[in-house]
Amino acid sequence: MTTDLKVLASKLSEVFSGKVVALEERLDELTLVVKATDLVEVFTRLRDDAGLRFEQLVDLCGVDYSAYGSDISEEGKYLQDEEVAVAYPRRFAVVYHLLSVAHNARLRVRIFAEDDGFPVLDSVTEIWSCANWYEREAFDLYGIVFIGHPDLRRLLTDYGFVGNPFRKDFPLSGHVEMRYDPVQQRVVYQPVTVEPREVTPRIVREETFGSN
Repeated sequence: MTTDLKVLASKLSEVFSGKVVALEERLDELTLVVKATDLVEVFTRLRDDAGLRFEQLVDLCGVDYSAYGSDISEEGKYLQDEEVAVAYPRRFAVVYHLLSVAHNARLRVRIFAEDDGFPVLDSVTEIWSCANWYEREAFDLYGIVFIGHPDLRRLLTDYGFVGNPFRKDFPLSGHVEMRYDPVQQRVVYQPVTVEPREVTPRIVREETFGSN
């Protein structure tokens, strides 16, 4: 397996010379990182090059790296490790999992959106049609916009849902709640009525708990 990954890594470095931001082998898996501007060109070549032939997109998912590799200071602020900050320079990324049936190989590709405030990437639906619902899911849960997608709309949450629930800054209780109003005889939205609270399991409470 390691030998096969070395061969694949060498081939990727040769084919995408000058476009490889990072190429990492870890836990018998290979991860390629390229710039967002090279997305369509790189994926088209990964699919069509006879030496690569990644015919199938197995999955893609959004990632929010805003607090990745961080510790919380006494002031409640995230302190990110310097090496992590270099490896993950942007907040949002999309990770693509590719399969080459012809060469019995797998590859992970990570691409960061350039704008943390409004993450945008090109759609790969023209390259792999199965990306349609995957990209809709990443749009719904992370707010990542895919340019060129034929029908980019929410997939898992309700049409009136506010925010993107997989973002790190999204509250666990959400922003609004939905219920049926018997008086109006329709579904209505209202501010969340559940107060956030922290429940500490008894096994980790103070030793004196319940002693009095």
